[in-house]
Amino acid sequence: VKKLKEDFSQIISSNLEWKRFENKTILITGANGFLPAYMVDTLLFLNQTILCDKPCRVIALVRNKVHAEQRFYKYLSNDRFWLLVQDISKPIQVAEKIDYIIHAASPASPKYYKNDPVGVIMPNVLGTKNTLDFAVANKASGYLYFSSGEVYGELPAGEVMTEDNYGYLDPMTVRACYGESKRMGENMCVSYAHQYNLPIKIVRPFHTYGPGMKLDDGRVFADFVKNIIHNEKIQLRSDGSVERSFCYLADAVIGFFTVLLKGDVNEAYNIANPYQTITIKNLALLLVKLFPEKKLCATFVEQKENYLQSPILSPIADISKITALGWEPTTTIESGFKKTIRSYLNDK
Repeated sequence: VKKLKEDFSQIISSNLEWKRFENKTILITGANGFLPAYMVDTLLFLNQTILCDKPCRVIALVRNKVHAEQRFYKYLSNDRFWLLVQDISKPIQVAEKIDYIIHAASPASPKYYKNDPVGVIMPNVLGTKNTLDFAVANKASGYLYFSSGEVYGELPAGEVMTEDNYGYLDPMTVRACYGESKRMGENMCVSYAHQYNLPIKIVRPFHTYGPGMKLDDGRVFADFVKNIIHNEKIQLRSDGSVERSFCYLADAVIGFFTVLLKGDVNEAYNIANPYQTITIKNLALLLVKLFPEKKLCATFVEQKENYLQSPILSPIADISKITALGWEPTTTIESGFKKTIRSYLNDK
């Protein structure tokens, strides 16, 4: 999918100490995933702009070589980029010194929670152990763990999700494979930090969308985008009354780097855009309206049986903790989804 240069210009213009990455080596696990791939792009864009005299080196750890080579084809001859193909559930095989580790390897799509729950758990538990052991061995300057808003479990509707307000999560349900293993990963991070004096930081992304998201990942907003791209009616699987907040990818990536570079050690931060909250039905109607030339509409269909519903009732993520670091999401739903859909259409 066409990456948007304006996004990377926006990201690197944020008030962050990018020079801390000068001559540093950064390992990113799950690197061809939707969120971390934009962090890879950002770091290599920094090498062309802010870090050109002392560029950083990016090691992209991936499990699927074919997908990674497709995603990063522009960088395969770049000597500041290295593709490391391995399963994160096995010990990491890298000889050189690593300065920063971003651990983002994890299936995040609800379709995996039913089809491959064990495969969801392993990167969050064994993968986290392996990256933490590796961070200790390398005396890493920074370690960023990708958790999730799912760690909050079920909170009463309307209750705000602050970083220390947790709800009920039933470990006897298969659906909990994601939230429970993310919780365990967080505790492993703070335990390693306590025992080995490791500077860990945690981000909890909520609904994030943008160029490069997988259109078949089972999440409703990805389905809607796929419908628009393929000139199909948007199909609602419910009455569409559930509200969700949507954060555009470039805003989220600034948030991730803000936590890595400015966040407090041993702290978790919500990354969300509570200013852009909309019902699923209204999102469907909005997307249809954004592309009137396609003459599409939204319809209701029966729920697919392989989709495991999120337990999160409350869409309200409190972001005051990260806004105190100077981060603020700025992209509206209208402009963000328009940019996202255009990035796919421009590829055709």
